[in-house]
Amino acid sequence: MKMLLVTDWGWSEMLWVALISICLVFIVLALLVFIMKLFGFVFTRQQATAARTAAAPVVTGQLHEEEIAAIVAALALFKAEMHDRESEVLTIQSIKRAYSPWNSKIHGLTRVPDKK
Repeated sequence: MKMLLVTDWGWSEMLWVALISICLVFIVLALLVFIMKLFGFVFTRQQATAARTAAAPVVTGQLHEEEIAAIVAALALFKAEMHDRESEVLTIQSIKRAYSPWNSKIHGLTRVPDKK
């Protein structure tokens, strides 16, 4: 900080510093925009290749309906053994209360000061 106070800055030096700093800000901004565009291009290209490979039908290793049903039944039995017996029924009761300090709007208002 003392170096800035000791140096006698003229108008030409101050204008050059301002010009260089403004140009530096715009160059960095343009560089960031370029990097973001590059990331967008890379990620959309990866998604396009993934969509192309996913669209191709896979013939080998497909499961038949009976195998899928057996797997689902086994998972249901396994899950049933892990937990206690529960009713699996949700009951939602609606209780209406006329007044509650949580929904009272009068507490949010500011009192008008008395005029004297």
